[in-house]
Amino acid sequence: MALDLAQFHQTFFEESLEGLDEMESGLLHLDVGATDVDVINTIFRAAHSIKGGSATFGFSGIAKFTHVMETLLDEMRGGKRAVTQDAVDLLLESVDCLRAMFAGVQHNTEVDQARVADLQARLDAMQGGASAAPGAAAHVAETQSAGWVVNFRALPHLLCNGNDPVRLFKELQTLGDMRAVADMRRVPPFEELQPEQCYLAWDITLAGAAKRADVADVFAWVEGDCELSINPLGAAAHNTTTMVSPPASAAADIGNAPVFERRVATLDRRSGAQTDATSIRVGIDKVDTLVNMVGELVITQSMLSQLSEDFEMGRMQQLRDGLAQLQRNTRELQESVMRIRMLPMSFVFNRFPRMVHDLSQKLGKKVELKMAGEQTELDKTVMEKIGDPLVHLVRNSLDHGIEAPAARRAAGKPETGVLKLDAYHKGGNIIIEISDDGAGINKQKVLKRAVERGLVKEGEALPDEKIYELIFMPGFSTAEVVSDVSGRGVGMDVVLRNIKSLGGAVEIASREGRGTTISIRLPLTLAILDGMSISVADQIFIIPLTFIVESLQPAPRDLKTIADQGRVVQVRGEYLPLVALHRVFGIDSKITDPEQGILVLLEAEGKKIALLVDALVGQHQVVLKSLESNYRKVDGVAGATIMGDGRVALILDVASLVRLSKRQ
Repeated sequence: MALDLAQFHQTFFEESLEGLDEMESGLLHLDVGATDVDVINTIFRAAHSIKGGSATFGFSGIAKFTHVMETLLDEMRGGKRAVTQDAVDLLLESVDCLRAMFAGVQHNTEVDQARVADLQARLDAMQGGASAAPGAAAHVAETQSAGWVVNFRALPHLLCNGNDPVRLFKELQTLGDMRAVADMRRVPPFEELQPEQCYLAWDITLAGAAKRADVADVFAWVEGDCELSINPLGAAAHNTTTMVSPPASAAADIGNAPVFERRVATLDRRSGAQTDATSIRVGIDKVDTLVNMVGELVITQSMLSQLSEDFEMGRMQQLRDGLAQLQRNTRELQESVMRIRMLPMSFVFNRFPRMVHDLSQKLGKKVELKMAGEQTELDKTVMEKIGDPLVHLVRNSLDHGIEAPAARRAAGKPETGVLKLDAYHKGGNIIIEISDDGAGINKQKVLKRAVERGLVKEGEALPDEKIYELIFMPGFSTAEVVSDVSGRGVGMDVVLRNIKSLGGAVEIASREGRGTTISIRLPLTLAILDGMSISVADQIFIIPLTFIVESLQPAPRDLKTIADQGRVVQVRGEYLPLVALHRVFGIDSKITDPEQGILVLLEAEGKKIALLVDALVGQHQVVLKSLESNYRKVDGVAGATIMGDGRVALILDVASLVRLSKRQ
């Protein structure tokens, strides 16, 4: 019965997309003019793995295209061809084309065959072009012939290592007309057969113009598991038994071969994951921790179950201890589950080397990308939503921030600008910084454009942070020329809106002529948060702890009323706007005097407010539920949660309350 390989397709696609990411990363690290054999070998192995797997699963178009790329890479690693910028750019284009081809077979969509044919022709032309290294022509003549005779003798343990000779024959068939001779002289009598050992050898004739290196690469995966010789057709004799030519039915069976190689994944898993947001890869250590926590929970449950069977008041302390242990186990289990959702920032950062490479060439700039904190972990949900804002910010740094080489020389800077991405934890948040050593933000230019648009009055003096906030206004741009990179004023307002929707904030620091740093502060997770429950009348609300500075009961002398601005409270010499929560939500509360209630000092978006509530109830860890998807968007509310007594409590949107105080 033929095995249905469709069940393995998804795994193959994931591994192939990781291989493409590995190829792209290697190509971006290649030094033009030098031959870094280790890097080229890494790229070559990824291409060879993709080609072999594609041939196994019957994706002949991908296998054929990858084979042409593989040939060019083989010439580079063998020193027969110099590493040129044209070759690197062409291979990068080919990687993009392979991604599109994989998307086509995954989703059963049309592939741009004209693009595939054009790139394949350019790859063929480059292999025959003048960029070959000296002496390459003579070497090619030595490594090509009208065909090859391959003597392939499997060692007994070959099958034990997961290798399948049928797959090798399938790859050889892509190189030319193949005929195989099976040598069965080592096969013992039936009663002596060991099913895990291989006793066969094959003498193979391959007719065609394939290169010797291409033939040898087919057997690269069984190196050390066989005896192999490859000789030009007619130059070597070989033993014969019965001549076998695989019929069409045999070729079909080869296409259904059950074995394909799984590459060893690097610790830094590439995020071809953007193509499949419904799955997540989890380290085995996190799974082991989760299993251990479940085991502890089962033990605690068993203990409480036994306690309940013959419970008496004298065993009350045992019950309390058991419930406390259950609480600890539940908390640890919850934390373990949340860690499974955490992914390293490399899943987002890994897209930027290629983007910086392409955009810097397009803009005629020299840019060095530095990345730090790639292993800093962030919740999967937050990470999926932060990718596009980061792309906007990086593009702006490349276009508006870093100057052209001539301008940098004139300013006494190195020709190559530096763009840095960094991520680190701070408190209960993650900070992502995008910094460059470019021209910085021209505050006068921003103000001039703001005056032209009527956003600022002529001659009005604004602090730096207010000037920087203007950049995030819809449609605002200081670009003199509109390009396809930036200048239309579309993007920065979207960046701010998306980040705020995640409960985050953006800060800008800039020095003219020295560079700009944009800092994004985000919560580590959107699923669970630590909060303080407060009461207003008979209602319970939750305030996220990360926004709380302190709580206090004000003295009468600290409360002031300012004309046209409402009430404020003085806290250590600083006057803060006072926001009464019962007024925000129209709740009939008996406590309306701040002297009788509690003021909770909150900070968001760089601003502070004092929130008047009736009382503090307690600190909780709550599961965040979307109010918008179940009801509708409500100003001042970020979501809802269910308390231990079954009541629904609203989670306050502190940033929204701060903005409300500004309007008041």
